[in-house]
Amino acid sequence: MKFGIIKERKNPPDRRVVFSPGELTKLKQSYHDAIVKVESSDIRIFSDDDYKNMGIAVTDDVADCDVLFGVKEVPVDNLISNKAYFFFSHTIKKQPHNRKLLQAILEKNIDLYDHETIVDSHFRRLIGFGKYAGMVGVYNGIRAFGIKFELFKLPKAETLAGKEALIMHLKRITLPPLKFVITGTGKVGSGAKEILEAIKVKEITIDNYLAKNYTQPVFVQLDVLEYNKRIDGQILDFNDFIEHPEEYVSDFEKFTKVTDIYFAGHFYASGAPMILTREMLNASTNKIKVVADISCDVNGPIACTLRSSTIAEPIYGYWPGEDKEVDVFHPGAVVVMAVDNLPCEIPKDASEGFGEQFMEYVIPAFFNGDKDGILKRAKITEKGKLTPRFAYLQDYVDGK
Repeated sequence: MKFGIIKERKNPPDRRVVFSPGELTKLKQSYHDAIVKVESSDIRIFSDDDYKNMGIAVTDDVADCDVLFGVKEVPVDNLISNKAYFFFSHTIKKQPHNRKLLQAILEKNIDLYDHETIVDSHFRRLIGFGKYAGMVGVYNGIRAFGIKFELFKLPKAETLAGKEALIMHLKRITLPPLKFVITGTGKVGSGAKEILEAIKVKEITIDNYLAKNYTQPVFVQLDVLEYNKRIDGQILDFNDFIEHPEEYVSDFEKFTKVTDIYFAGHFYASGAPMILTREMLNASTNKIKVVADISCDVNGPIACTLRSSTIAEPIYGYWPGEDKEVDVFHPGAVVVMAVDNLPCEIPKDASEGFGEQFMEYVIPAFFNGDKDGILKRAKITEKGKLTPRFAYLQDYVDGK
């Protein structure tokens, strides 16, 4: 089995990689039949020499590899026919801008595996950069608060070495007794929580968060049924919410009355209710000053996320009074941080963590006959056709 790490060619450049030099070394040690090549790159967070120094072959041509690993979409002209590819294709939700990519993958007889479709037998995602998005999202949200109220200055996350540097800079500032709320308990939420705990922000109960004042920063982390409620008042379980999202409405307004900074790290499914509405933000009781929308669903559950922002310009102002974007320093503005590629700001940590997940959950499947069905579930295309799990994409491929 020949594995190849491809150069990232999408613009803007992404410095992340699926495998760090250390993880590729573990792969070779664990699976002696594996041959590994790395395509030369001048943008990757790990240099060609970092790989060469670990005894890993670096080349300008990976066309002889069986399986090719990347992070972002591969430009159509760079796709190699009759190969297996792993990357974030951004096609499974029928994204219009990537229709041609999926069409080309089928035409070129490529077996496509999307990092998003790598799931366990309960269809829970196994691979992702979400944890690192959560980490940077918290840093950026606190940085935005400092900018808005001219209280402190933090350097941009992208200029720092990684997670430990984020924590170090956050520890250097003096935070007022702010209240933070996180929605979501998955990978994004866990990353957000990890940073808050690292800087000694205290986690408290929901009842205390809503009722008490504190002389130090505090936070709560909410699961989906703690910020949504059934319209009929019944208290059921998570499965009911997933199966009948239309039966629910947001119960988030009580948090808007006491929260300073909101970190949105939830998974948002089609049909689920709005979480933070314009009416909540426009209410005289609203206390939220910064919304760090880590999940970044534009036109989704967070009313103030009018658009995604960029690493270069990470924040903008939202004026709920007129439902429009304004300057951050507008007196009525809620500050919005909605960068949609946050893990790119700490590419070394993100790449190392991603590779660890890949080694644990995916690579064994190539050598054990895929006994747990990891590869079978993840495969979107095979021999020029959509696999049964992704047959729903046929009208998208046909341009209908």
